[in-house]
Amino acid sequence: MNLRALRERAGLIIRHVAMEIKCSESSIRNWEKGRTMPRLEVWQVFRLRDLYQCTEAELVQAVKESMLSEEMQS
Repeated sequence: MNLRALRERAGLIIRHVAMEIKCSESSIRNWEKGRTMPRLEVWQVFRLRDLYQCTEAELVQAVKESMLSEEMQS
């Protein structure tokens, strides 16, 4: 499951996630598309985990899967 799938499973929109973790919507889009690696502060990781209703391990795996999908498209 990639980052977009985690977000959608939680029923969230990008705008809401961006507001909650205090980052730009374009950053979240880029993470989901695997264009950039998320660089987050610890509190942001925990907040994202809570928002997406997942474990830290699932979040890490979702980042890896998002990055892999971009590599395959290149």
